Amino acid sequence: MLLELAKAKKILFFGGKGGVGKTTVSAVTATACAELGEKVLLISTDPAHNLGHLFGRKIGSKPTRITAGLDALELDPHEIVNLHLKEISSALHRLMPSNLYSEVDKHVTLAKDAPGMHEAAMLERMADVVEDGLKDYDKIIFDTAPSGHTARLMVLPEIMSAWTEGLIKRREKADRFAEFVRELGEDTSMQDKTIGNADDSEQERESQIRQILLRRRHKFNHLRERIADSDMTSFVIVLAAERLPVLETIELHEQLKQANISVDCLVVNKRAPADSGEFLKERQEQEEIHLATLTGALPVLPKQDIFLRAHDIVGLPAVEAMAKQLG
Repeated sequence: MLLELAKAKKILFFGGKGGVGKTTVSAVTATACAELGEKVLLISTDPAHNLGHLFGRKIGSKPTRITAGLDALELDPHEIVNLHLKEISSALHRLMPSNLYSEVDKHVTLAKDAPGMHEAAMLERMADVVEDGLKDYDKIIFDTAPSGHTARLMVLPEIMSAWTEGLIKRREKADRFAEFVRELGEDTSMQDKTIGNADDSEQERESQIRQILLRRRHKFNHLRERIADSDMTSFVIVLAAERLPVLETIELHEQLKQANISVDCLVVNKRAPADSGEFLKERQEQEEIHLATLTGALPVLPKQDIFLRAHDIVGLPAVEAMAKQLG
C-alpha cells in the first residue's frame, strides 16, 4: 500500500507525533523506491536529525550518497537561518546608503531570534530544494519534524506568498502615487527626492527591491502549487497504536485538510505482533481499541501496519531488509 502510493507521487512528506518512527519509515520507503530504479532524494527537516544515525554515516546539508539511486541530506535550521540572514544583509547593504549599514546589521542580528524566522528560512530552502531536486531526481521524500512544527510549515507557503504579494502591491501603489506627483509637473515644491523625483540611484534601488519581492513571490507560489497538487504530492502520517498519537493524528489530518494538502495513507508503526505471548496479546488488544478510534475518525484513509521488530533498524542493510517488506 505505502509503496504503491510512493511510486505514484513525485513528492512525499512523512509526519506525525515525535518518537513514532517517521525517520525509519521515510528512509525505508525511499530505499524501496531506489531499489525499483528511481533516483530519490531523502530530506530531513527535523532539527533533531536522525538520518545520519539511522544509516550510520555523517549526512550534512548537501546530498550524500547512501546507496545506488538514493541520496540524503539534513537541513540544519541554524545554518539555514545564518545563510538566510547573510543574504538579506548583503542585499540591504547594496540597497541602503553606507551610513545606514550599522543600523541594518543591528536589525538583522535582532531578526535572528524573531518568531517565525527559522520557519521562513527553512521554507525558502525547501522551495529551492524542491525546484532544483525535481530536475535531478525522480522523487523527493521529506522526513519532517513532529506534528505541530510540520503543520505550521505546511501552511506557511500560502501565508508567505500572501505576505509577499501584499508588499508588492504596496510598492506598486507607492509607484503610482509617485507617478501622479511627477505629472503635477509645475509645482516643484510638492516633489521631494523620494516621491516623484528620485534620482537614478534611488530608482535603481526601487527596481532591485521589486525584483527581490517578485523572486520571493515566484518561489513561494511555486512551492505552494507543488504541495497542493494531489497528483504530485502526498502526506503520510506515521503513528503508534497508542492514545496520544492517535488523537494527534486526527488533529494533524484536519489541519492538513484545511490547508488543502492530500493525506493518502496512515502508517501504524511498531504494532505488537499476534501470537507472541500473553503480554503482547494484551498489548495488541489495547492497540485495537485505539485504532478503532482512528478508524472511526478517519474511515476512508488506507492504513498500513508495520509490526514491532526484535532489533533496532540501524544501518543500510537493516533498512534494505525492511524496505523489501513494504510491497
